[in-house]
Amino acid sequence: MSISTELTARLGIKHPILAAPMAMIAGSRLVRAVGDAGGFGILGGGYGDRAWLEAETAKLTGSVKPFGIGFITWSLARQPELIDIALEARPRAVMLSFGDPVPFAPKIKAAGVLLICQVQSEEMALTALDCGADILIAQGTEAGGHGASRTTLDIMPAIIDFAAGRVPVVAAGGIADGRGLAAMMMLGASGVLMGTRFYASVEADAPEQAKQLIRAAKSGETVRGVVMDWSRKLIWPAPFTARSLSNDHLRRWSGREIELMQCADEVAVEYAAARAEGNFDIAAVFAGESVGLIHDIVPAAEIIGRIVAEAEQSLQGRRNSLSSLT
Repeated sequence: MSISTELTARLGIKHPILAAPMAMIAGSRLVRAVGDAGGFGILGGGYGDRAWLEAETAKLTGSVKPFGIGFITWSLARQPELIDIALEARPRAVMLSFGDPVPFAPKIKAAGVLLICQVQSEEMALTALDCGADILIAQGTEAGGHGASRTTLDIMPAIIDFAAGRVPVVAAGGIADGRGLAAMMMLGASGVLMGTRFYASVEADAPEQAKQLIRAAKSGETVRGVVMDWSRKLIWPAPFTARSLSNDHLRRWSGREIELMQCADEVAVEYAAARAEGNFDIAAVFAGESVGLIHDIVPAAEIIGRIVAEAEQSLQGRRNSLSSLT
């Protein structure tokens, strides 16, 4: 069973499911597992750890299945040489998020690599299209990790209308099952990008305790804001903030962000120690609003199989319902 779209044709994959480039969590093991299952895994280049990137791309070089490599664009601008390491691995696509893709687009395109741009507004989409983006990710605020303020049901159709068929548009934010894939396709998306669902997979390079916290979390137990970034003295450009599971640290500092900034050095030491120890009462588990839909930790192949089957069932049910009305 497969669901074919313009996205699957462009990426050379079987299913319109992309695994998000979660920094240091989406390693080569997850990327390979997603690719082997017919999806498209994207290595999480994140803020640009050169040694990690070299090690993980070496494991993917020569991969039979198509894969991608993703970066936080404003951070990549501080280490532009990392794009060369990525391109040497011969990915099918490079994904750029949270920053200006223009400085990197010519080199990516010249290498014969597809350019995927994640956007949160029409203005960002215009910049991406003007510099040659081949695929747009329309990301809603429900997404885990960093994002902006517009919901997936708002931003995704808006970007589809704005792109006007020039490139496939992928929906991201709050999607974790086949119903979500079917719903986004009914609204015109060519596929979906999911992070949190693949965070809670066997192959994700994350502490088991973090995965279990996602599995156990209920709907409504995530928070978007600046506390987790400021606690590690990391200032992101506007309009981006971070969504993570609620914990003691968030409850302590939410609403007290100015005070947090005033004692940033002390808090940063405490946060770094908690992160090293795996103390998630303080350290963040970056996860999206879809946590309430995630109830187990299973291999990526099982996740993809379930989603495709559920989506096909939902879409078939919709087709049957419409047919009965005619």
